[in-house]
Amino acid sequence: MSKDFVHPYMPNSVPAIKKAMLKEVGVKEIKDIYGSIIPAKLLYKKRLHLPEPILSEYELKQHVQGILDQDATTEEYSSFLGAGCYKHQVPAICDELNSRGEFLTAYCGDTYSDHGKMQAIFEYASMLGELLDTDVVSYTLYDAGQAVASSLSTAVRVQKAAGRRNKNVVLVPATMDPEIYAQICEYLRPAVQVEKVAYNLKTGLMDLKDLAKKLAGGKVAAVFYENPSYLGFWETQAVKLAQLAHAKLALVVAQPQVSALGLVESPINQGADILCGDIQPLGMHVQYGGGQAGFMACQQDVKLLQQFPTYMYGITKTKNPGEFGWGRAMNERCSHGSREKANEYFGTETGLWGITAGIYLASMGPQGMRDLATTILQNLAYLTAQLAKLKGVKIRFTGSGFQEVLVDFNGTGKTVRALNKALLRAKIFGGKDLSREFPELGQCALYCVSELTTVEQMDNLAAALKKITGRRA
Repeated sequence: MSKDFVHPYMPNSVPAIKKAMLKEVGVKEIKDIYGSIIPAKLLYKKRLHLPEPILSEYELKQHVQGILDQDATTEEYSSFLGAGCYKHQVPAICDELNSRGEFLTAYCGDTYSDHGKMQAIFEYASMLGELLDTDVVSYTLYDAGQAVASSLSTAVRVQKAAGRRNKNVVLVPATMDPEIYAQICEYLRPAVQVEKVAYNLKTGLMDLKDLAKKLAGGKVAAVFYENPSYLGFWETQAVKLAQLAHAKLALVVAQPQVSALGLVESPINQGADILCGDIQPLGMHVQYGGGQAGFMACQQDVKLLQQFPTYMYGITKTKNPGEFGWGRAMNERCSHGSREKANEYFGTETGLWGITAGIYLASMGPQGMRDLATTILQNLAYLTAQLAKLKGVKIRFTGSGFQEVLVDFNGTGKTVRALNKALLRAKIFGGKDLSREFPELGQCALYCVSELTTVEQMDNLAAALKKITGRRA
């Protein structure tokens, strides 16, 4: 391509502008910049095998649309995938309001670009706090992974602030979400050690004897658990777990499923000190890498709040009776208040999802959230009953669950991968294959339902699996 080529989407590709910019930084060619920071042995000397740029906006749109058209979506196929990102009904008002310019482009809510955004985030935090039964809810984090990691690092900071500097271990269940586990290991290393607590292979529940053994050394800063678990079951030992942790001065961090809290008790009332998780079920579409946002929450405990890393939004009276103002509280803790002294660094791009979740919660109300959880439970009970009838198929951890059930296909003689491939031909996305993440379970898959899952879809899945598992290899 000619050196004089001007790319239509890159203003600084104009030769004269490029020349002026290079002169400003004191080099003659762009490769001089790369050569000054990348060792010569690592530089690729040949031309990359990249296609020529598509210069026409229309042609580019058609090209991208052609790629997207190759995808199969959850609108075309029945989906039983969950494992951290869930397809729920999104009220039209969520998309209508979060696309408004004053929310979409007003950054994260400051005096220079507020447009009511601070109030909107405060209202979100208030409603989520009511759902969680907590006094304080933080500004949004990237996703559940960061929320869990930041909650655990917060717990470690609380321990250090209390003078317990030897507490540098956090305990997590061996059944936890493997992706989040990988995140927290990277996030907390090398200062904090992450250890797994064994689980009962029949029930999935955390092994309390192993927990007590690991707590005995006195180095545990926090114990983490999910409720419901990544593998679908309820951790019914939450109260006992918290008692064991607190007896050894360890904090308890719990990850609830927000779509269940209209019906079930919040972990904060079962001894948890910090709650964290993802708000994706609250008005966000299933998207590739988007629609995720995390939260942290706790009671009005200053020693905890001082160690939270994110913004907190508060309300205050003004000089005019009956008029209120909104703003950030304890700003010095976060990276916006001080880059050097902040507890952690965090971004602000997920604030729009916080507002979306607030819109969702306001439109649903307490009864709507109760109905949501009830419908999901009913659907799961139906799906579980249908799959349990299939020859060679078993249901693992049958005590109880919320929206996901662990289905054991070991008796069918087929792999989950093969089953899912066959289900695709029936326009069904099968459950999450767990054979790599949990090899001790063999050929098991995590099947998920939501309030949108129909009886017809569940019957079709059962019929398809019956047909597939009945075939000879």
